[in-house]
Amino acid sequence: MKRWSPQMEEQIANLLKDWLKQQGKTQADLRQSLQACSTRMPAILEVLEREYELGGLPKMAQRLCEIEESWTQNKTSNSSVISNNDPFGQLDLLLEELREDSDN
Repeated sequence: MKRWSPQMEEQIANLLKDWLKQQGKTQADLRQSLQACSTRMPAILEVLEREYELGGLPKMAQRLCEIEESWTQNKTSNSSVISNNDPFGQLDLLLEELREDSDN
């Protein structure tokens, strides 16, 4: 397993920003789901780094997929999230790209 690096952190931050935008969620929503100490990206990344240390990218991806699933299940009628037949498809594609980049 590759070590957590500044380059990996930057890629994950970009992935999270794109994912949150696609989900119609904010960093505050993610902070709440991760139970991070702050809505700022460094605090969110700190929680994800701990997940990474416990089980690598699969553990971190599993946690993010669980969050996405809970958001989908808790969607309210005034939510701006667009329904998708495969709610994990986009996240899985982005994580696969991240894996490929980290292998190079």
